[in-house]
Amino acid sequence: MKRSDYTDYDQLPLFLNAEMAAKLLGISLSSAYELMHEEGFPALRIGNRIVVPKEKFCRWVDRQTGGAR
Repeated sequence: MKRSDYTDYDQLPLFLNAEMAAKLLGISLSSAYELMHEEGFPALRIGNRIVVPKEKFCRWVDRQTGGAR
């Protein structure tokens, strides 16, 4: 499992790329790309890049884990 250097949501940058999302979720890079194309995942396309806004990512994680952020 990949290990994240972040210990708090506040330390994350405003936008996450696939590599960072993979590290945070402990999944492979290819799984992160698949996830970023799924309906309901808060990814957005900027040109050729796909990024995830930090706040939407945090809310998505909370919803998936039963939290209420």
